Amino acid sequence: QVQLVESGGRLVQAGGSLRLSCAASGRTFSRNPMGWFRQASGKEREFVAAISGSGSDTYYVDSVKGRFTISRDNAKNTVYLQMNSLKPEDTAVYYCAGDSFRTVVTSRRPEDYDYWGQGTQVTVSS
Repeated sequence: QVQLVESGGRLVQAGGSLRLSCAASGRTFSRNPMGWFRQASGKEREFVAAISGSGSDTYYVDSVKGRFTISRDNAKNTVYLQMNSLKPEDTAVYYCAGDSFRTVVTSRRPEDYDYWGQGTQVTVSS
């Protein structure tokens, strides 16, 4: 059984930092893209960041460029999202996702990811 388990979400003040972790079990994703998505209350799920299987390529939504960094440790089967200079508009449930089909292309589309975590709440107060 494949599981993705996120951790690290909590309440933080604007300008603060958080690091989210996503630990995968049941299969290795070392050759596959992994992504972070978020969903704010009343809004659709949106792409935040993605990383290629090797970790050499990373992609971000414009609103987080320069503030968030995605990384992975394939030996630990874990992906991270370092979030700095947090803003109230970053408040959302953050989801980790794995794409078990692709190894070359790193997608930004949630429909291309077939494994999802349960989500972790990030709340940024002003």
